[in-house]
Amino acid sequence: MSFPDFSPTNPNVQWQRFCDLNWFHGGLGIWLDISRMQFNSTELEELTPSVVKAFQAISELEGGAIANKDENRQVGHYWLRSPDLAPDIESRENLVRQIEDIETFGSDVLTGVIKTPNGEKFTDVLWIGIGGSGLGPLLMVKALQEFGSGLSFHFLDNVDPLGINKTLQSIGDKLKTTLVVTVSKSGGTPEPKLAMEKSRSYLEKVGGQWPGQSVAITMINSKLDNLAKSENWLKRFDLPDWVGGRTSITSAVGLLPGALIGINIRQFLSGAAQMDEASRVPSLRNNPSALLAASWFLAGNGVGKRDMVVLPYRDQLEVFSRYLQQLVMESLGKRNNRDGEIVSQGISVYGNKGSTDQHAYVQQLRDGLDNFFVNFVEILEDSNRDNSLPKDKLGDYLSGFLQGTRSALTQGSRNNLTITMVRLDPPRLGALIALFERAVGLYAEMINVNAYDQPGVEAGKLAAAEILDLQEQIKELLKDGVPRTVDQISKALGKDSNESIFLILRHLCFNDKSFSSEGDWQFPATLRFSKQN
Repeated sequence: MSFPDFSPTNPNVQWQRFCDLNWFHGGLGIWLDISRMQFNSTELEELTPSVVKAFQAISELEGGAIANKDENRQVGHYWLRSPDLAPDIESRENLVRQIEDIETFGSDVLTGVIKTPNGEKFTDVLWIGIGGSGLGPLLMVKALQEFGSGLSFHFLDNVDPLGINKTLQSIGDKLKTTLVVTVSKSGGTPEPKLAMEKSRSYLEKVGGQWPGQSVAITMINSKLDNLAKSENWLKRFDLPDWVGGRTSITSAVGLLPGALIGINIRQFLSGAAQMDEASRVPSLRNNPSALLAASWFLAGNGVGKRDMVVLPYRDQLEVFSRYLQQLVMESLGKRNNRDGEIVSQGISVYGNKGSTDQHAYVQQLRDGLDNFFVNFVEILEDSNRDNSLPKDKLGDYLSGFLQGTRSALTQGSRNNLTITMVRLDPPRLGALIALFERAVGLYAEMINVNAYDQPGVEAGKLAAAEILDLQEQIKELLKDGVPRTVDQISKALGKDSNESIFLILRHLCFNDKSFSSEGDWQFPATLRFSKQN
């Protein structure tokens, strides 16, 4: 079916495109409008062959195909919300059992059946997780927690010592009634390990009892799992190897915080499963994730020439752009394609929320560099309409701002699309997440990159480990108290890394009183460093 070419000024053409390209899911109450993306019907139809191949690839992944050949790893986040699709009986049974276990545990904590070691009800949650292990839970809490419902959440998602101290101090004596959840699939990632050790020390100083307040989400028999078993922690939940951090929100990583804020996690999973089902339709024009992926592809000429700007018009989705940053950029930002060719692919993602951004960067979006496309997210129902204002309604203004910004961008020939939901609740948040997960998977197949590996992230981890090892070598060398220049230290260690050595020493001098420098910091090469024992 053809549709008219895009027009920035003709309302009749815009209406016809809206009608022709409208996608709607009646059960979920979700619309997808790509009519204001500037492609024509021929360009969209020409993508059909590559989209069909992408459908087949995703189908094979869901069937248990190996997604990451280097690690011989499957990708099974789709099974989390539809256990019947898991490729073996053991996995299916474990998934069903874990959902029930999370429901029961969450309910027992909230009702006081499970208490702290001192016999009090839990009041707070300290969540320790990096990347998707922190962003997913943060999105769940920000989007779905109702005022006065469930436990209060605090997040440690970085190894910033000032940030960790501030968070722990803000909880204070309530740490004794705080449930501490540590998420680490391998159990050996440095960031959650360090944050956990610091939290444990602080909690025990105020009279808490770590084992009776701690929960681990990790792979079976990982370092973290074995520690939790040996110390008899309050609870352990499995995080299977085939669940990546950026797609873990429908695992225990997202379900446990959902249960602890009192939402219906089965509804959340049901919404994701319904969107999965809608996105299995083998038709580009009738598949929402395929339409989304095709829109991204055509907007960026298949090489990511346009950034993705995410503008949800609801405070509850304030962190949604951050969540999508990891999902999209870690999945698609790849130097090499599957054939080993250098392609430097990816889509940059940024955003915040409407109408805040109408007073921030929408000016540039309307009149500046045309290097982006906008994803509006609209929520129709104003669940708490402000009846104190007899004529003016806050929700009406918010809707007006969205429509006005959308029209202004369209008139400026700027690509934009809109996802509209009747309301924001557990099933629709699950559906929204699944929509983007599957769009990312399809887009990755269209550009021939592996969405489920992250060599750049691993390279960063290795480089950080090398720096920390170099720091220990520097400390050992300077134990003799002899002042040395950076060059002398580098030669003594047999390294060719003067800049790294200087940066390490600069940090040590301002944080460890045993390290000192002689000379002027303006002239790094002349400085002499020493350590006093």
